[in-house]
Amino acid sequence: MSFRSAPLDWLQGLGIAIGSGFIAFYANISVAQITPDGTLPNNSNVKLEGNTRIIEGGTTRGGNLFHSFGEFSVPNGSTALFNNALDIQNILTRVTGKSISNIDGLIRANGKANLFLLNPNGIIFGNNARLDIGGSFSATTASSFKFPDGSTFSATNPQAPPLLTVNITPGLQYGSSKPEATITNTGNLASKQDLTLVADKLELSGQLFSGRNLSIGSVSGLANINSQNTPVISAVGDVDIAANYTGASLLVESKGNIRFGGDIIITQPDKSQSRGGISLKTTLGDISTKAITTNGGAIEINSGKAITTQELNTTDGANNGGAIALNATNGSISTSGLNSNSSSDSGNAGQGGAIALNATNSSISTSGLNSSSYSEFGAMYMLI
Repeated sequence: MSFRSAPLDWLQGLGIAIGSGFIAFYANISVAQITPDGTLPNNSNVKLEGNTRIIEGGTTRGGNLFHSFGEFSVPNGSTALFNNALDIQNILTRVTGKSISNIDGLIRANGKANLFLLNPNGIIFGNNARLDIGGSFSATTASSFKFPDGSTFSATNPQAPPLLTVNITPGLQYGSSKPEATITNTGNLASKQDLTLVADKLELSGQLFSGRNLSIGSVSGLANINSQNTPVISAVGDVDIAANYTGASLLVESKGNIRFGGDIIITQPDKSQSRGGISLKTTLGDISTKAITTNGGAIEINSGKAITTQELNTTDGANNGGAIALNATNGSISTSGLNSNSSSDSGNAGQGGAIALNATNSSISTSGLNSSSYSEFGAMYMLI
């Protein structure tokens, strides 16, 4: 699934695309202030009250409010408050300097406005990052937003022609970007409405929660997600992940559908586990995935409707294979091969993992189930 043309319900009326441009390297990670850059027809202004930086001004076009900053970071213990009018639907914020945005405090906005944060240098959400936004939140490392009339809101060319009134069209489109920019999350990032993270690289080790739909992807093709600790991804609506995932155990839960558009490779356990595994669970929706490999960890998929997967493999050399359990409460199961094997050339193979498939009142289709143990000396082989 590409994010090049991905409709998002919460962007009713806003047609934006993210364009290509120079992506700065990560040499300068800022934990400083929020600094307007003076590039807008009506510039942003920031005043400090206690630990709160109140953001006002900016350029308004219809229901859209534009802010532009040389740097935008929110240190631990501080708040960035977008003091927008209540009739604002979308707040679009760009960072034109060369610093990564380090968000380790609270970001707030008034009313039900959606907030977009664009920084082509990268964005880090720290352990203490929090959102208090009535609408949806989107963070991206692309270089610009583009509108249907051809105008742009660019972080890398802030001296572009003055903004015209933005034509209102539904949906959001993304253009191209450079691969160096990264979004990192180590905290508990929660949005009351939709939550969208778009970058070519993502480092995810914390929790992500959306009160409606949650989307992760690249501005073109599949993103690459890496993790050193188990990320927990959950949504009241759907979860769409257009990315390949490599790293620690993974937990994804939703009431709606879960769609994983890339391969999943579990290379290590969480700190509390001996082996890394994956759990996908929906209450009411379907689950679809590409290939999943766990190196011995269990794969557990529980769906409120149907399950569709490519190959699932929990083999880990001579160690015990991990269990594979697929349960579709009200739908069918369709998979490629399911493999949980153990093999050894020295006679010390472990056991293949249990494979269990259950589709209540529906069909099961698979190209093969293989749970086996094989040793070169005194071979034992079992096929389920």
